[in-house]
Amino acid sequence: MEKIIKAAVERGASDLHIKAGDVFRARINGRLVPLTKQRLTPDQTRAIAHKLIPSEQDRAHLERMRDFDCSWGMPGVGRFRVNVLRQRSSFMIVMRVIPFAVPSVASLGLPEVVSTLAESERGLLLVTGVSGSGKTSTVAAIIEHINRTKQKHIVTIENPIEFLHRDINCSVTQREVGVDTESMAVGLRAALRQDPDVILIGEMRDPETADIAVKAAETGHLVISAMPTPDVPTTVERMVAMFQQDERDIGRVRFSEALRGVVSQQLLPKPEEEGRVAAIEVLVSTPEVRACIKDPARWGELRTLMAEGREQHGMQTFEQSLADLVEEGLVTEETAQAASRGDPEPATRERRKKGR
Repeated sequence: MEKIIKAAVERGASDLHIKAGDVFRARINGRLVPLTKQRLTPDQTRAIAHKLIPSEQDRAHLERMRDFDCSWGMPGVGRFRVNVLRQRSSFMIVMRVIPFAVPSVASLGLPEVVSTLAESERGLLLVTGVSGSGKTSTVAAIIEHINRTKQKHIVTIENPIEFLHRDINCSVTQREVGVDTESMAVGLRAALRQDPDVILIGEMRDPETADIAVKAAETGHLVISAMPTPDVPTTVERMVAMFQQDERDIGRVRFSEALRGVVSQQLLPKPEEEGRVAAIEVLVSTPEVRACIKDPARWGELRTLMAEGREQHGMQTFEQSLADLVEEGLVTEETAQAASRGDPEPATRERRKKGR
């Protein structure tokens, strides 16, 4: 198993699928490809699940497990986010590859404005995208930037812990839900009593966590979190929808004042199957953006504000990012058109605006 996992990581796999009755499969450049010819038996898959679960107490309850999350490390290869599940009464394991090396803003090709947002003293910074879009790496790069450029206390609440951050210029306290704290909400409340400057919430999915996160931002902390939303407008809608119905009006005001920025991304294949590259959409909280968020009738203006705020504030839309990627030869025109959010010819139109 370890030889197969090592080979998959060396080929650039982002995920591994291990399932009874099937071969080992890995997601490489976005495609799920077989790594072996021999199909796994239920007993083999169960043995692998047993090996990957780090806690002896959890291993003792393996037969009663239906869904279980943990992390697992392989020396010299990497760390993995592991999900153990049942399907057709047998075990399946999905492993997300987390490299040992923490990425930087530059190594991921993120816009410079991401570093600027990371240096905010307070507020809410959201990194969004669908599953597998690279959110975890971007969040890690933001934490790494703070760790190298500031002298602060960073507290993370993750489920599970993914990238491991060394104490460089900052003190980094990493807590895992189910191991170091009872739940995301409990860990977040406790973090407010731990003298934090920066709080990382692994992923914001429920109203309770969202409410505490906004409160933490309001009280002078920089709160960073990921959300499984595809773009900036959807992120704004989802955040506001997390407030109780009778609190939506004040919720929009609170969210607009707490927000510092939203970084949305999607991964696209490079030409000739050479890997993938991120298209990035960025919203920076300006007075006009805040006014727009407060009024649901104006949410449709967010894309225009992003497009027009590129030079002054570093904002950009997916269409502008796609146009840049096409111009640099990192994606094809066809790939850019397929990824565009509503504009049938994003790269072409953006180049026309530039006079090309």
